[in-house]
Amino acid sequence: MTKLLPTSSAGSLPKPSWLAEPEKLWSPWKLEGEDLVSGKQDALRVVLQEQQAAGIDIVSDGEQTRQHFVTTFIEGLEGVDFEKRETVKIRDRYDASVPTVTGPVSRPNSVFVEDAKFYRSQTDKPIKWALPGPMTMVDTLYDDHYKSRKDLAWEFAKLLNEEAKELEAVGIDIIQFDEPAFNVFFEEVNDWGIDCLERAIEGLTKCETAVHICYGYGIKANNDWKETLGSEWRQYEEVFPRIQKSNIDMVSLECQNSRVPIELIELIRGKKVFVGAIDVASDKVETPEEVAATIREALKYVDADKLYPCTNCGMAPLPRDLSRGKLSALVAGAEIVRKELLAAEAAAA
Repeated sequence: MTKLLPTSSAGSLPKPSWLAEPEKLWSPWKLEGEDLVSGKQDALRVVLQEQQAAGIDIVSDGEQTRQHFVTTFIEGLEGVDFEKRETVKIRDRYDASVPTVTGPVSRPNSVFVEDAKFYRSQTDKPIKWALPGPMTMVDTLYDDHYKSRKDLAWEFAKLLNEEAKELEAVGIDIIQFDEPAFNVFFEEVNDWGIDCLERAIEGLTKCETAVHICYGYGIKANNDWKETLGSEWRQYEEVFPRIQKSNIDMVSLECQNSRVPIELIELIRGKKVFVGAIDVASDKVETPEEVAATIREALKYVDADKLYPCTNCGMAPLPRDLSRGKLSALVAGAEIVRKELLAAEAAAA
């Protein structure tokens, strides 16, 4: 994209209350059948309009057609039994009842491609579409078949690659893989996690690829975990060197109101970086100057033409008016710094 400091959201955005219960993850649909299909398309139109009204440059689907960023993709696969459930600890953080892998996993049909095709027909803006990453998918299931996190992740990577190629074919500009598990399982990330991610992006030539690594939604389990991490959150330091050497084009990370040392961005120098300048765990709307200050700090470690102001994570659990306010603040803060950079460039010319 030629625009300096183009803005985007990291992933999910609040759903309209007529589609699903607001401010809630895994909220059940309020519609059924054809009403649900048309309702999801209406929600896509709404979330597009809200991003356009805020001035967002790279729009997303806001995950309006899925209940959860991981499980909705898994629901489209074979080899996973959603009726046979086991309790596992998600990212070593909280217990959850999850489906069971009972046989070889396969993808009989595309999962999001029809949604993406519809969304592409609604806008000429660049679109970023998120898929769950292989390691995070593994961490959201009980495996009673492969009995190997690495082997299951590799199979998921192949299925994600099929989906990604079809998303690319219908005109998606950026395909993002959400890997919050990368902030937890460092040895596995460096051993096989990034290899699986590269398998998932294999053969993509028209779109750009991104990996989103954050500290999670602003929910209690995540907030409690953050309180145990001390005064500095240095998890990125464990995985950025390998990511910097990978074929992934872009990295999406958390900066605003976090304890991540901003200088860690230097470890991925050369990559395009989605700099999280909006705190999704706060009910306060950032001021444009607060956003601008975060962007200025990040510019010390990433070139301006590779910096993409973004949100820390998804905003599905937030009220819609709060989400709208935060998106507008993101755009206004980016504009402050954009004008500064352009003025400096003109003065140097």
